[in-house]
Amino acid sequence: MRTKYGTKQELKAAIDECHKYQVQVYLDAVMNQKCGADYQEKFKVQEVDPKDRNKNIGDPVEIEAYTGYDFKGRNNKYSDFKYHWYHFSGISKPENPDKVENIYRILGEGKYWSQGVDGENGNYDYLLGNNLDLDHPEVITDLLHWGMWVVRELNLDGFRLDAIKHMENQFIKEFLEAVRASRDYKLFAVGEYWNGDFDSLQNYLNTVSKELNLFDVPLHYKMWQASKEGRSFNLTSFPDDTLVSRYPANAVTFVDNHDSQRGSSLESQVQDWFKPIAYGIILLMKKGYPCVFYGDYYGIAGKPSPHRIILDILLDARRRYAYGEQDYYFDHPNTVGLVRRGDKDHPGSGLAMLISNGEDGDKVMLVGEERKGEVWHEITGSIPDEITIGDDGKAKFTVKGGKIAVWVQK
Repeated sequence: MRTKYGTKQELKAAIDECHKYQVQVYLDAVMNQKCGADYQEKFKVQEVDPKDRNKNIGDPVEIEAYTGYDFKGRNNKYSDFKYHWYHFSGISKPENPDKVENIYRILGEGKYWSQGVDGENGNYDYLLGNNLDLDHPEVITDLLHWGMWVVRELNLDGFRLDAIKHMENQFIKEFLEAVRASRDYKLFAVGEYWNGDFDSLQNYLNTVSKELNLFDVPLHYKMWQASKEGRSFNLTSFPDDTLVSRYPANAVTFVDNHDSQRGSSLESQVQDWFKPIAYGIILLMKKGYPCVFYGDYYGIAGKPSPHRIILDILLDARRRYAYGEQDYYFDHPNTVGLVRRGDKDHPGSGLAMLISNGEDGDKVMLVGEERKGEVWHEITGSIPDEITIGDDGKAKFTVKGGKIAVWVQK
């Protein structure tokens, strides 16, 4: 049996090919809900207020819904576990076509929403479909079994864990501990906890003992805000209250993704003029694990991306020059920069980056006394002039208004 993406053998061959070129492969694991059940079951539910899931609406009622999964296609080959209504904590069921889907909490002995979830909407356990009850021991056992199996079967290097703000935090911790214990290396893990509030992400990291990375959503929202406000945005505050500044070892930095793009439920797309600046920051700074959005590089819906040329330049700069210690120059509301000093393991490495969200700007920055007399040039193509590093290891670097400039040794 195959999926629309190919057979299991083709998938394993693709992963093996990636490994030949030292490319790690992470599985996008969606473990919060199930859809497409095989048959209906009857059970009792309590309708709740979608904006406060701890608030009941009306009295408990018995309904019939698709919550039974027998997985006939599996033929019990890898697992004989079957899902039923009591393995879920909530469902949505449309009462009529003109209304938004109502949310029902499934009733049963000891059953309630998970408590280790985000507090938005009172309790954000429920997201969509048939919401897994991650406090149910049979569900936990099945998911742990699956995690260990899929890592071993596909020889994976890590996970992207989807929608973890809706999942019991202690389950996430237990899942990672179990899967990592089954391998002889520590798998990488990044969780999608979509919340722009830094304190919420900080609390989550502490709860799970910093055992995984998180996407730096606060940084993304700063980029979005900066792109909307233009020169009115104060760039000196850019690094404040972001994961990459406070928890760099746990930060996966990104500019946009499938959720933030135009038309998505979490629409917050960074404006095009600011994207080269945003990518310059995450790709060239020392801290964080940067992630380039497929749509920003390859385009979306057949439309080529306008950012691919500058992204190629920045990716090449990261590979060749972005090494060594880093100095921040976020000391002006509209013109800021950073310097990477380079290191001995990468001859010719080191760079100076300057960005502006206002008019043309310049800044004197130190690149190292050992570089005196070196000639540097700008590689994005916005500035044709060359500069010479002074005897004190400093030079006045320039940038065009609303642009990024990346200076390296010629």
